[in-house]
Amino acid sequence: MNTSMPHEISFAGKSCVVFDAYGTLLDVHSAVQRHAERVGPEAASLSALWRVKQLEYSWVLSLIGRYESFWSLTEQALDYALARHPTVNPALRQPLLDAYRALDAYPEVPDVLSRLREAGLRIAILSNGNQAMLDRAVSSAGLADRLDAVLSVDDVQVFKTSPKAYQLVLDRLGGTEAEVMFCSSNRWDVAGASAFGFIPVWVNRQGMPDEYPDLPPVAMVKDLAGLA
Repeated sequence: MNTSMPHEISFAGKSCVVFDAYGTLLDVHSAVQRHAERVGPEAASLSALWRVKQLEYSWVLSLIGRYESFWSLTEQALDYALARHPTVNPALRQPLLDAYRALDAYPEVPDVLSRLREAGLRIAILSNGNQAMLDRAVSSAGLADRLDAVLSVDDVQVFKTSPKAYQLVLDRLGGTEAEVMFCSSNRWDVAGASAFGFIPVWVNRQGMPDEYPDLPPVAMVKDLAGLA
């Protein structure tokens, strides 16, 4: 890992802090974790593959100029993951999808969002999730009253890292790129935000090595507690 990456974060000149949802505010692996005993010893592998394929499908569709809702991709990715794990009972498909609709927020998230708002910053989500998916997730995680906006790429019909996705923030919240701090646990998303001109922070929850050296974050934190 690049240990020289800066960790000091300044909100000077920033009007809003925008967060990715899945993996940044919401624990994408909590769906399988809730049913880990029923899933069995392949729970972690199933969850990891589900996430990998979900993202892969979004990138492939964007590159070929097509679009489906993120929820549809979530369903397709789970079907693939279950097919690759034939020892897992396929009857768990619906319980796992129901759990994904109501993912757990990471423990520090509610308090950090509240403190940032108290500091006078507007707080928003920009996510690949479609609006109905996001609204349910935000409500079930108890985050709705801590957010000023929940933005979905469904409105532009293309996934991150398309510049059209990041442009949604400026179109809805106003201001300039330099006024937006963008936080994501996905290094590819940080790269996309950097290329667009946002001030990106990498929430490196998994302690992953750095990549995309030409599109760096301004800082790296291990969780959102590093922000406030």
